[in-house]
Formats: sequence, structure tokens, C-alpha cells
Amino acid sequence: MAEATLAQTLFFLATIFLATLLLGTLLVRARIPVILSALFVGIGIHYLPQAALLKTPVYQTIFSFLSNLGVLFLLFYIGLQIDVKKIHTMSSDIVTLTLLNTIIPFIFGMAAMLLFGYGWMIAFVIGMTRMPTAEAVIVPILDEFKLIKTRIGTFIVGAGVLDDVIEVFLVAFVSVWIGIRAGEESGSDEIIILTFGVIAFLLFFWIMYRYFYRVFNRVIPQNAASLLILSLMILFVFGAFSEKSEIGMVVGAIFAGIIIKPMLADIHPAGDTIQKIISLLSYGFFGILFFFWIGYNIDMAGFIKEPILAIVLYLAGTLGKLLGAMLMVPLKKMTFKEALITGIGLDARLTTEIIVAQLLFSAAIIDTHLFTALVAASSFTALTVPLLFALLVRYFGKDMQYHYYTTNNVKYKGRR
Repeated sequence: MAEATLAQTLFFLATIFLATLLLGTLLVRARIPVILSALFVGIGIHYLPQAALLKTPVYQTIFSFLSNLGVLFLLFYIGLQIDVKKIHTMSSDIVTLTLLNTIIPFIFGMAAMLLFGYGWMIAFVIGMTRMPTAEAVIVPILDEFKLIKTRIGTFIVGAGVLDDVIEVFLVAFVSVWIGIRAGEESGSDEIIILTFGVIAFLLFFWIMYRYFYRVFNRVIPQNAASLLILSLMILFVFGAFSEKSEIGMVVGAIFAGIIIKPMLADIHPAGDTIQKIISLLSYGFFGILFFFWIGYNIDMAGFIKEPILAIVLYLAGTLGKLLGAMLMVPLKKMTFKEALITGIGLDARLTTEIIVAQLLFSAAIIDTHLFTALVAASSFTALTVPLLFALLVRYFGKDMQYHYYTTNNVKYKGRR
């Protein structure tokens, strides 16, 4: 890279982080995720005269690479949140809520896409993007109001954990679909190669998940520096393996997080330190660059001219989540107030939905109009959910301060 290009790149990065920091200090007061400020900065910079430089091939390459690293780290961190053992112990009420809260938004989203004339496969995938919940948006607010261990917190966090499985399936499905489409364009031999690649990757994952911790726990020093290097090595190995297998590096990133999770959970305090470092890298550095690049590529002019699609996608997810939670009331699993607040809390969508939109857009499967609508709908939930959730919790007050837990399948309910 030429010296002048390097200097300009560093200047661009400094400008991005400074603008994100300044805007983020305003957003955080309204309990809006700070990372969204990078999205807005990207949208703003897109319309500045100096931004024309970012459209040159060299800067397209640089920022696309940094954006891909952002995807890799964000999904790696999502993988770290998946506790395979904990999923088996979930209450039947939480499983019921998750099913209702994912199937209904999926149906609404799929119907909306078909209504707008999109094909069945696009409708299926976009319907799936209405299903996940972004715990990163809502969990900090639960913690701030001391609701993590209450019935509301248990339902939202529990459903969020099960949602992580859906996120894995969604990203994996989209990545494999993109690979199959590429194979269809290249010939049937590519599909055979993809099939063997998927099988090899799953076998590699199973071996690593079963034996990795046992082997490396004996030979790797249990300090923060060694664990961080090991974690990054696993991330890049799995990212490269899944990319080489034609299923996409994003699947490898999630599976790498699932493998590393048990080891970090068992090694204290170094494991906790590494999880915090990865969280900071994901949302404080690479994630900012990813969301900036997403914002920069959004067609805001097209959105302003035709906002209907974004509004419909937003309503499909929001109304679907609310209806799914409200169905818990006639089932006598929740009160009306609990269902209302839980439905709002589970409506938060951010990282996974935008990553899927970027994957589809980069593969030329969706156009700029749909890509912009998806990002706009996701960003709007990240803006509105924290505000609505905080207002409802403050309004209902002590009615939300109930514990909810199960012991030997017996349910208990009591005030804090």
C-alpha cells in the first residue's frame, strides 16, 4: 500500500471512530446501542464530497476486508454465547415462547415478501430474518433495571439463548444456499464439492468440540494472553476451513465460538477476561467498521422514495413478536403485562439480520432496495425497542419484580 494511501486510510479510520464516539455519547443516553452510531456515520459520510475516494478499487478492497473481519468477530462472539448444555435444561414455558415468537414473525415476513412479488426462496430467507432476537440490545437494559433474574428477564434471556440456535441455522442456511447458487452457475461438479465440504466441516467441528478442550487444556498455559491467541487461531482456522468448504466463513466463526465457549467458561479469571476482550473487539472495533460500511452502502434516497417495504418488514417482525408473546396469556403462561413487555423486548433485531442482508447483497441475490429496507427495519427496532421497553418497565414498576425458576419441573413465583 502506497504511503499516501496508508495515511488517507488511517485518517478515514480516525474520522470514523471519532464521529462514532461523539454520536454514540448522544445515543447511549436514550439507551440506543452505541454501535448503531457507526451505521449513521456511514450513511452521513456517503453524502460528503470526500467520500468519493471510498469508491475507488483500493479503498473498496480495504474496507470490504475490514467489514468481513467485523462479520467474523461479531458471529464469533455470538457463538461464545451459545451454551449447548444449558439449552437442554430450558423450561417448557420458555420453549413454548420461543416457538410462538419465531414461527409467527416468520410467517408474517414470508407473506410480506410474497405479497411484494419476491420468489419463494427469498421469501423464506427474509421470513427467517424476522425470527432472531438481538440480546446485545436488550440484556443491558434488563441488567440496568435489575430484571435479569425476574420472570421477564428469564423469559427474554431464555428465549434469546434458544434464538441463538436459530441464528446459527439462519446464517448456515444462507451461506450454503449462496454456495449452491454459485455451484449451479459453475456446474454440477461444484455442488458435489460443496456437499463433501459441508460433511468434512461438520466432521471437523465434531472432533474439535469433543476433544479440543481435553488436549489443549493440558498443553496451553492458562493465562489471558495464551487463551486470546488460541481463540483467534481457532476463529481463523474455522473461518478459513468453512470458506474453503464453500459454506462461508461466517458459519465457521459461529462454530469456533461454540468450541471455545466451554474452555473459557472453565478457566477463571482468564476465561472471563478473554470473553470481555472479544466482546470489545467485536463491538468496539471490527463491529464499528462493519456497521459503518453497511451504512455507507445503504441507498437512503431509494428508501425515502419507497419506504413501504421497510415499514412492512418492520411491522412483520414487531407484530409477529408481540402476537407470539400475547398467545402466552390464554395459555396461562404469562400475564398481559408480562407478555406485552416480553414481546417488546424480544423484538430487538440488529447484528444477525444485517449480516444476512449483507451476505445476500454481496452475492447479488437481493437488490439495493431490499437490502436497504432490511437494514432500515432492523435499525428501527434497535432504536425503538430500548425506548419502549424502558417506558413500559417504568410504568408497570413493581409488577415486574418477580422471580421465575424451576426445580424438578415445579414452577415457583415470588417477589424479590
